[in-house]
This record gives sequence, structure tokens and C-alpha cells, in this order.
Amino acid sequence: MSSSIARRLEQLILDGTLKPGKKIPSERQLSERLGVSRSILREALKELSGRGLIDTRHGQGTMVTGLVPDLATSHPLLYLFRDHPRTLYDLLEVRELLEGQAAYMAATRGSEEDFRRITLAFNAIDQKQADITQTHEAALLDHAFHQSIYEASHNPVLVHTLQNLMQLMLQTVLASVNNLYHRASYKEQIDKHHRQIYNAVLGRQPEWARKAATAHIKNIRERLLELEAEGLRLDRSGGWERTMAGTDHGNTER
Repeated sequence: MSSSIARRLEQLILDGTLKPGKKIPSERQLSERLGVSRSILREALKELSGRGLIDTRHGQGTMVTGLVPDLATSHPLLYLFRDHPRTLYDLLEVRELLEGQAAYMAATRGSEEDFRRITLAFNAIDQKQADITQTHEAALLDHAFHQSIYEASHNPVLVHTLQNLMQLMLQTVLASVNNLYHRASYKEQIDKHHRQIYNAVLGRQPEWARKAATAHIKNIRERLLELEAEGLRLDRSGGWERTMAGTDHGNTER
């Protein structure tokens, strides 16, 4: 019995109902939801813990672990990003591919709850960015919107992969914020693309959503290349430790 419950919990992790880095519901809530006794539930949770799918942290409760290994601050990819500027464009190419597909799937599979989270993240950009003076705070708002889209894709491999590449994804967002946000025409285009992605996903128009998301990342990449072609040195700084400290893995709720 406990093994079948463990499999049901695994499915909740796979489909993104139980998100990586997030606290799982209490034993009482889970046992009521699954219709089993707490003793059977505890056995199932013990199985998941043994497989490394959940982790009990002192003072925080039981969390879902990432399915894809997280990038430590000493990871070679992070070193390459810091020391080899061309890696920024490689990352943007990856985002163009993955986020275009994520937007397509979000428009196809997204639930009303997903759309509520996307709306919260989208509105936060409009409502809060005008008052923000720190680039890392603007980067977090921008990233939270994109994160809400890919979480709505309900593709567990895609969601967990992007979650565990968060440090690298945020670095590309920070580069965009530092170099493009203060240039009016570039910022207007970014805002336009965000709105197009939002409208396409909530309008359940998957092809339009894919095109809008792809065009958005492609535009950022091209604008950054333009600035470099003009002889400008791209600014990829901006309180990065504070940016990472401000993230709540998997959380776009506001």
C-alpha cells in the first residue's frame, strides 16, 4: 500500500504539483488528500526520502529536491559565464529554444491556477518596476514572469532543468536589465514582448505564444550584440549575491 502511495507522490512531483525547493503539505493534509492513514503515508515518505526525492530540513520541514543536479557556485559553467563573455549568447540561444517551447506548452496545458500565477508575475512587472532602483530587483521580477510561464508547461523535465539552471538563467536576465532597460526603445520592445507572451498564453494560442517567446529572447540577444558592435562593454554586474539571495526556488507567488 505504501509503495502505491509513494508512486502517487512521485507523480505529483513529476507533474509539478509538488515543486522543487518547496515545502510539501503536512502529513494531515496529505493523508486526507490521498485517503490513507498517516502511518502508511509516513512509510511512503520514507521511500521517497530514500530515493532522494524529498529532504527534511531542520526548521523548514520536508522539501522536494530538484530532479536535475543544481549548479553549485563553483560549477564550471558559472566560471565560464563569468570569464568568457561569449557564453552569455550561448545561454540566450538555449533560452530561446526552451522558453519558446515552454510558452507553447503553457498555452496548451496551463490551468486556471497557472494563469493566476502568470498574471501575478506579469502585473508585478508593470506595478513595481517604476519604483525599483536596484537592477537585481528588476531582474528578479523579469525572471519571475518567465519562470511562471515554464512552470505552467507541466513538462517536469523542462521545469526541473530550468529550475536548476536558475543561476545561469538569472545571469542572462541581469545582463538584459543592466544594458537594455535604461534605453527607452529597447525597454519598450521588451515590455511589448512580455505583453505578447502573456496574451498568447492566457489566450491559449500556443503557436503565437511560441513565436512571441522566441522573438523576445532573440531580440535581447541581437540588441546586446549591437551594443558590443558599437564598442560598448556589456555590464553584467549588479549585486549578484543579493539577486541570488532574493530567489525562492520555484516561487512566483506575490
